[in-house]
Amino acid sequence: MNKKDLKVAVIDLNNGAPNQGMRGIQEILLRFGKENHINLSFDLFDLRQKGEIPGLEYDAYISSGGPGSPLESEGDIWENDFFHLLDQIEDFNAKSKQEKKYAFLICHSFQLACRKYQLGNVTERRSNAFGIFPITLTEEGEQDEIFKGITNPFFSVDSRDWQVIEPDFDAFERKGAKLLAIEKERKHVDLERCMMSIRFSNEIIGTQFHPEADPVGMKMYLLQEEKKEAIIGMHGEQKYLDMLNSLDDPARIVLTQSIILPNFLKQAIGRLQEV
Repeated sequence: MNKKDLKVAVIDLNNGAPNQGMRGIQEILLRFGKENHINLSFDLFDLRQKGEIPGLEYDAYISSGGPGSPLESEGDIWENDFFHLLDQIEDFNAKSKQEKKYAFLICHSFQLACRKYQLGNVTERRSNAFGIFPITLTEEGEQDEIFKGITNPFFSVDSRDWQVIEPDFDAFERKGAKLLAIEKERKHVDLERCMMSIRFSNEIIGTQFHPEADPVGMKMYLLQEEKKEAIIGMHGEQKYLDMLNSLDDPARIVLTQSIILPNFLKQAIGRLQEV
């Protein structure tokens, strides 16, 4: 293999729903290839709508967010295919001393993996969380290479009706998983905080938030009347205006988008170059 080649499979879990996430992922991949002078190629797999699933011929896998309940798909063919792929990646990594395959799971994909590995309670929120929110790194998150160069807390786009709470740390230990980030820390309030990022294994990581989100896509969302009304209803008009104004702030989602997925790709290409 050419040390400057990277083959990526992008798994689309949007089930045909309009979204900005797939565009965001593809733009990051194109930019990363160009900036790092790497021959990066990627293929798209529409898993929920068309049953498309990649094989093991890729170096890295990025699986998207998507609409609906992460519980209702239990037993569905597409979900079984998704879980089988995760098992295949882990089996490959266990057997291969040098070459590894990497996976990044976003939002809906993250929730499914949490259910698969029984790391916490996947539950419906009382109301939709949508906007740009601060996220707190744990001590392990601060040490993890995926967050190298980010602030703590950092800001990202969060869009969810479901969440994973109540981490089962015995299950974490059995799996060798690490909790890397949580919802905004409230030191004096005994409220269950949502898990925002988990390293499932050395090569598989996931986030509840959307590291692919960019100001262009977010602006399109925020200017939709229903989103605008929902945010104003939940947080007030000032918070809505603050969100709009913060889109181009280089220390907020621009920073997050420029660091997390590129760090993941650097990890994958770095291991290939070692091989």
